[in-house]
Amino acid sequence: MPDGGNSTPAAPLREDEEVLHRFHADRAAYLRDNAWMAAIAMAGGMLVLWLMGNPHVWTGAVGGLAAIGLRGWYMASEELAARWDLTDRRLLGPGGRVVRLAEIVKLRTLASTVQVVTAAGDKHLLKYQGDRDETLRRLRAAVARAGGQAE
Repeated sequence: MPDGGNSTPAAPLREDEEVLHRFHADRAAYLRDNAWMAAIAMAGGMLVLWLMGNPHVWTGAVGGLAAIGLRGWYMASEELAARWDLTDRRLLGPGGRVVRLAEIVKLRTLASTVQVVTAAGDKHLLKYQGDRDETLRRLRAAVARAGGQAE
């Protein structure tokens, strides 16, 4: 595993710091995002074979589905174990990631993922959120309470 097997926040809470919310990866969001990736990979594989003049264009769909299906199966345990803790001061993530709320300058979404961008340019992904809009709302509210201004 890229983060050394640590899928939950390892940073200790500071004195008087409290966890406001825990963000867990959602299995339905994981499956939905992987289904979209498979569809795109299938179409892409077929397009490449068609452009090359291959008479067996359909094999691109099989290859795309197999690639994303295998990847999804292999990565599921790691991705679904990921957890982020939102405290009144920081966002604590897997692999020792620690982001002070006041340093967050941008929050964006793509599919079921929320991207957190810091003033230093660091980027963190809260992937496979069951309700990414609610995740975004909670993060924006916490950043505002901490005195930051995230776009």
